[in-house]
Amino acid sequence: MCKSDALNHFKSNWRKVKTIRYLNSFSLSRKRVNNPNAYPYKVFANKSEKVLLFQPVTLLYGNNASGKSTVLNIIANKLQIEGNEFATSNKYGIPPYFSDFIHECDYELGEDEAGKQLDHIPQGSRYIKSEDILYEIKKIQQEQILGDGYVYEHVRRGLTKEQIPGLKDSKLMYDQIENLKFAQEKYSNGETTLQMLDDYIEPDALYLLDEPEVSLSPANQVLLAEKINKMARFLGNQFIISTHSPFMLGTLNAKIYNLDSNEMETARWTELGNVRYFYDFFVKHKEEFEKNK
Repeated sequence: MCKSDALNHFKSNWRKVKTIRYLNSFSLSRKRVNNPNAYPYKVFANKSEKVLLFQPVTLLYGNNASGKSTVLNIIANKLQIEGNEFATSNKYGIPPYFSDFIHECDYELGEDEAGKQLDHIPQGSRYIKSEDILYEIKKIQQEQILGDGYVYEHVRRGLTKEQIPGLKDSKLMYDQIENLKFAQEKYSNGETTLQMLDDYIEPDALYLLDEPEVSLSPANQVLLAEKINKMARFLGNQFIISTHSPFMLGTLNAKIYNLDSNEMETARWTELGNVRYFYDFFVKHKEEFEKNK
């Protein structure tokens, strides 16, 4: 479904609730290895709970090194979702720790709208990392590779090798590249990020988003969260998102896992350490805000 079709679909069905869980649960490996530095075993070695149960929107909260991004990549590898990255770095010996860990994980798919057990993750599902977005912004900033990027995107969507020469010589490609150049001049990185996420996300699919708020202002973080709420409610999307942004945590209608806890327990957003830090900071400076009223 193209972007305009998706928008029309949304406008015509905005009253119809369509919440689906393509991925119902995911179990991390419980195996213990002798090497204390083996990745990704070491990330979850002290976690007593290793099962995640998902909602239409689920958030993985945690500070740096909590494992939230690692969980997303493990899920993406296990489900073979586009965008997954295989961890090949292994400084501590020959054993293929990452592939072994993936093999030892397990998952349960959800049900369709009729209550029938799903047997696959929808086509179009994707793992989108913050660095992917930043790379795309950088690509827009480099005029010399705009053409290659445009052709690559069409090849990814099904363009054959025989059709490439015709595309390169087309007025359509020229116009689209001019639009990209204009967009880069007109919009900030944050606005470009929002537009790219709009372009990536299509109805009826599972999306794993790794800190999508990077480069977004607080106002745009809230705007993104509100869009995700609508996509999950009306477009049949499921989201699993890693974040420590209080604006995302407080706006998304989501189940929140606190990966800073050994039990990976669920929590309210107001209980989370990063959010409490923001709250305490502004309370401390309350008088300064009051003076500026």
